Amino acid sequence: MSLRGAGVQPTPAPANLGEALVAMGALAPADLAAARASEARSEADLADVLRARGLVSDTGLADAQALVHGTNRADFRRRAPDPALADDFGLADCLRMGVLPWHRTGGGIVVATDRPDRFAEVRERIAPRHGRVFMAIATRDEMLQAILPLRRHLLTRRAETRVPQALSCRTLSMGGSVRGLVAGSVALVVLMAAAPRALFLAALGAAVLALLAMTALRLAAITIALAAGRNTSRNTSRGASGGASAPATADSTVVPLVSRAPVVSLLVPLFREREIAVRLVSRLARLDWPAELLDILLVVEEDDSTTRATLAAVDLPAHMRTVVVPRGAVRTKPRAMNYALDHARGSIIGVYDAEDAPDPDQIRRIVDRFQSRGPEVACLQGVLDYYNPRQSWITRCFTVEYASWFRVLLPALEYLRLPVPLGGTTLFFRRAALERLGAWDAHNVTEDADLGMRLARAGLRTELVDTVTYEEATASPGAWVRQRSRWLKGYAITWAVHMRDPRQLWRDLGPRGFLGFQVLFLGTLAQVLLAPLLWSFWLYLLAGWHPAAGVLPGGVFTALAAAFLTAEVTVIALGLVAVRDPARRWLMPWVPTLHLYHMAATAAAWKGLWEIMARPFYWEKTAHGHSLTRRGTVGAPPPPTV
Repeated sequence: MSLRGAGVQPTPAPANLGEALVAMGALAPADLAAARASEARSEADLADVLRARGLVSDTGLADAQALVHGTNRADFRRRAPDPALADDFGLADCLRMGVLPWHRTGGGIVVATDRPDRFAEVRERIAPRHGRVFMAIATRDEMLQAILPLRRHLLTRRAETRVPQALSCRTLSMGGSVRGLVAGSVALVVLMAAAPRALFLAALGAAVLALLAMTALRLAAITIALAAGRNTSRNTSRGASGGASAPATADSTVVPLVSRAPVVSLLVPLFREREIAVRLVSRLARLDWPAELLDILLVVEEDDSTTRATLAAVDLPAHMRTVVVPRGAVRTKPRAMNYALDHARGSIIGVYDAEDAPDPDQIRRIVDRFQSRGPEVACLQGVLDYYNPRQSWITRCFTVEYASWFRVLLPALEYLRLPVPLGGTTLFFRRAALERLGAWDAHNVTEDADLGMRLARAGLRTELVDTVTYEEATASPGAWVRQRSRWLKGYAITWAVHMRDPRQLWRDLGPRGFLGFQVLFLGTLAQVLLAPLLWSFWLYLLAGWHPAAGVLPGGVFTALAAAFLTAEVTVIALGLVAVRDPARRWLMPWVPTLHLYHMAATAAAWKGLWEIMARPFYWEKTAHGHSLTRRGTVGAPPPPTV
C-alpha cells in the first residue's frame, strides 16, 4: 500500500529490488546474480547480502526499495516520530523487526521500515488497532537516530531488568547484607571468646567437606578424560585443537542439517580498549563464515570516549557495526549485551571478549553442531586458551588452570549431566532460548555462570565444542587478584540468588543437579575462603606438629592430613592430564607450582566478600593488550600451537 494519504504519487515500479538497483545503475547484473545465489542458500535477504559485500550503500538500498514498493522515503527531520506509537508496538520489536511506527495519517498510520519484504507481518499486527497501514522506507541508522534519543531511558531500563526479578541479583538487599556482615562479625568474635574449639571444628568441618567434594569431582573428571583419551586414540577422532572431550551421551538428539545457513550475530563488549580494538577487528575478520551471514556488534559505553575514538578511526567492514550503550544505573558487561541483543539480527547469538582470537572455522563448527542437535541444546561453549603463556609464571599457571577447566572439568560436567557454569566468551546461543530466559542478569558480575544455571533450570542443555579461542592471560599479581575477586564475588551472588528457594531449585535441577550446583558454587567458595585451615596441615605433614593437634584425636587428625595430601595430588594430576597433549606438554613442570598459585585465590575471595557488602555490582575491569610474545611485540596474533 502506498502513501497516497500522505500526498505521495507512486511511479511505475520495477518488479523487485535487484531489478531496481540494476536499472538505477547501482549494481552490475553479475553481482546481482551472485548475491541472489547466496540469498537462496541462507537466511540473509538480498539487501543483507548486498550490504555485507559492500556492493550498495544503505541509502542506495533504501532509494531502490522505495522505488520498488511505490512509496516514499521517511524524512524524520521534517516530522519526528511519535514515541507513543513505538511504545505501543514495542521498542524491542521495533529494533528486532526493523520498523518504526512513525505518525498517524488520514484513517491510518505510517510505518517506516528497512525491510519492506517482511512488512506483511507488521501490517497484520498494526491494522486491527490503527486501521490502514502505510509503508515508508528508511535506513536502519535513520530509524535508530530518530527513536533512540526519545526512548533511551526505556531501552536502558529494559537492558537492566530483562531477567525476571526472582532470578536476578538486583533485588538482593545490600543493606541487609551489611547488617548481616556486622552481625556475623560480632557472632564470630563472641564465639572465638566463648567457644573457640567449637568454632574451629565447625570451620574445619566445612573446609574438609568442600575439599572432599571438590576432590571427588576432580577424580571423576580425570577418569572421564582418560577414558575419552583412550577412545580418541582408538577411533582417531580428535579435533584439530587437541582438546580431550567427554564421550558422547547416548541420548543426544541428532536432526538433519538444514539447507539454509543462519545469520550469526556476535556481541563484543568493549570498554576502554585503546590497545586491543584494532587487533580485534583484524582477528574477527579471519572468521571463515560468509560476511552476509555475520552480524558483528562492537558494543561500547556512551561515555567511553577512548574506545569510541579508536573505533571511529578504523574502517569497519560492512558486517561490523558499533552499538553505543547509554549510561544507566550500573555499568557491566551483561547490561551492555542485553542492550545490544535487541539490535542483533541473527538467529544464533555469540559472545566474544575484546582480546579474543577465535579459530577461523569456529562459526562453521558452531552452526554445524546447532543444526545437528535438537532445540533442547540451547547453548554451545567453546574452549578457551591463552596466547601468552610464556610471558610469566602467572600466565603459565593460568594456562594450566584453564586447560584443566575447559578440557577436563567442563567436559566431565557435561558428561555427568550436571549444570555447566559458562565461561564469559566463546559462547553461542539459540536466540529464541536466550530471549525466553531474559538474556543476562545485568547486575551479576559473573553473568555467564549465572546464565548457565538458568539454562539448566529451564531444562535446556549446554554442550562443549572442540574449537578454541585464544585470550590474553592476566600477567600481573594485582590484576590477577582483581579479576579473581570479581569471579568469586559473582559465584557467591549467583549461589545466593538461586538458593532463595532451595525447594524450587531442587525441583528444577533434580537431586543430582542440585548437589552439583552446591559442589560447584558453595564448594568452590568454602574451599578458597577456608583454605588457610587446610594449608596448616602442611605443618603436620612436614614437621609432624600442628597447633590444634590436641583438639582432635590422633587418628582423625592423621586422616584429615591424608585427605589434604590426596587433594593436593589430585590437583596436580588434573593439571598433568589437562596439558598432556603435545601442544601443552611443556607446561608439565609448572603444574606442581599450582599450590602456590592457588593461594592468591584466598586473598581474592576475601576481597570479593567485602565487595559484596560495599559495592556488589561493581565490575572490576581487566586491562587487555599488554601481553608480550617471545619476539617482544605486544598483542601479536596467536601461533597455531602454544
